[in-house]
Amino acid sequence: MADLSIARRVLETEAAAIRALVDRLDRRFECAVTLLRECKGRVILTGMGKSGIICRKIAATLTSTGTPAFFLHPAEATHGDLGVIQRDDVVVALSYSGETDELLRLLETIRRLGSRLIAITGGPRSTLAQAADVAIDCSVVAEACPLNLVPTASTTAALAIGDALAMTLLVEKGFREEDFVNLHPGGKLGKRLLRVEALMHAGAQCPIVRTTSRMRDVIYEMSRKGLGMACVVGPDGSAGGARGELPPHDDDVLLGIITDGDLRRHMERAANILELTAGDLMTRNPVAVPRNTLAAAALALMEERKITSIVVADGDGPKRVAGVVHLHDLWPI
Repeated sequence: MADLSIARRVLETEAAAIRALVDRLDRRFECAVTLLRECKGRVILTGMGKSGIICRKIAATLTSTGTPAFFLHPAEATHGDLGVIQRDDVVVALSYSGETDELLRLLETIRRLGSRLIAITGGPRSTLAQAADVAIDCSVVAEACPLNLVPTASTTAALAIGDALAMTLLVEKGFREEDFVNLHPGGKLGKRLLRVEALMHAGAQCPIVRTTSRMRDVIYEMSRKGLGMACVVGPDGSAGGARGELPPHDDDVLLGIITDGDLRRHMERAANILELTAGDLMTRNPVAVPRNTLAAAALALMEERKITSIVVADGDGPKRVAGVVHLHDLWPI
């Protein structure tokens, strides 16, 4: 059996390494954020070995939150890739010792170009730290490795500092949910942050009937659109309009909905359901959300109300149907 005490010590050591960083945050961290915020070029992350892997993650986090960033391998940089560094860039270099040869070879080019340099290092008096515009101390008491050799607590601390920089910068730049949505259109996360207007069934796909529509037509509309419901529209303040005619657009106010459940319940009670109109059977004042509602919020509301479809409506007063979102449209989020 595995020795869980070792795993616990690893987690405790790495957690302690991160906690120790909290009291170490000072003016240097603020200066680093300022350099990143005012960067007119790109943010270039560079580091060797395990530090390079952490750099890739930090670059990805920065890019996904509105700050253009990428990883530059320091060894390849000295074999032709140095041209990517420009005067307006900010270079963020990670080296626990601060004496990594491949990184130190970049210092002359960075100085010559006038690019700014942020060092994240466990050696605050190292060559890298002394050459940097800002050096952030991410030193740890010990690695989580039982041999105190494998980079573990130190890489965790560096990653945490990178996340702290990215999240502070996100707030400083006024990055919003809308911006995040634009950068994450795919996958589960992207769908969760979409607005319902991007997922709703609108136009010819939206099931809409009049208050005066006969139930035969209502059932046909519900079956044809396949959402298990139909929106009922009519003149504001009225249960119907001129028989046989759809009221003018200004009078196409959302008055109610009819669902599959409504049909089943009325069929049990009334034998003449086909002789009724949508206005006779509809549920008044249905749940509706505006276009800019987050998909996640719409799903939570549907689960709370135990409904499978929700109307997307326009208007602060009388509401007009913009579309319908079905539970299936929101899975998986």
